[in-house]
Amino acid sequence: MSARLAAAATAALLGAGALVLPSATAHAADKPSARASVSHDRPLVVAHRGASAYAPENTFAAIDKAADMGFRWVENDVQRTKDGELVIVHDDTLKRTTNVEERFPDRAPWKVGDFTAAEIATLDAGSWFSPKYAGQRVPTLKQYMNRVSRNHQKLVFEFKKPELYPGIEKQGLDVLRKTGWLDKHHVKNKLVIQSFSADSVKTVHKLRPDIKTGFLGTPTVAELPEYAKFSDQINSTHTSISKEYVSAIHSLKGPHRKRLEIFTWTVNDAATAQRVAGFGVNGIITNTPDVVRKAISD
Repeated sequence: MSARLAAAATAALLGAGALVLPSATAHAADKPSARASVSHDRPLVVAHRGASAYAPENTFAAIDKAADMGFRWVENDVQRTKDGELVIVHDDTLKRTTNVEERFPDRAPWKVGDFTAAEIATLDAGSWFSPKYAGQRVPTLKQYMNRVSRNHQKLVFEFKKPELYPGIEKQGLDVLRKTGWLDKHHVKNKLVIQSFSADSVKTVHKLRPDIKTGFLGTPTVAELPEYAKFSDQINSTHTSISKEYVSAIHSLKGPHRKRLEIFTWTVNDAATAQRVAGFGVNGIITNTPDVVRKAISD
């Protein structure tokens, strides 16, 4: 959600790289070997597109950075290529986060859906952020899921602009199934699927009603009961919520008959982290997970 220069400036200022208060002991089966481990409590701290203040968003470098810093939950964005491959990229154009303009100067506006997976695989997705990350690639969803599994991480999975990609929900679920992410353990403990599209969230809930879902937005309090029929979370921008709104969310039960939750985004400073934690949010999505962790620990 941040522009190229803003991300680079943040990286330069902060120079280092999401999940929760260090209180409860992490499950042994989830503990990453040879990596720092941070145990998890409420609110969860979710590394937005990986630790994206410190490494190029939605790349292996970003989720590896989050893992190295001891954060277990990461968030990503999923879109589809011209030839039907699912890839991890936020914008519907490749211009901001790759060298596509240099590689394919005559293909403006460089939409994700106008390029094949093979073409996207040739792009540099790291140099825009820092020369240190030259050669990072846009992962396919399959590659990404395998990396998240290797890192023993958990995932807030976002279908980005699903209206551009009919059927992407079923296709995404197929990839999750083939990479081992739709068994009982993963579905119960390690996965949330969200979207700004209510129709997309409804589709996921219809196809796999056991999966935890999140709607990205801020419905009115009067609208919340309708959203609670298909969404376990209402995930709102931090600028749009209040303690009263969070309480209204928590007063309802979602489709799994558990209390409705809220993950708020994108919180990158200590004061805001403490403010929304005071509201009682269940999770905080952030580019600077270390900053948020320290703030809510303090």
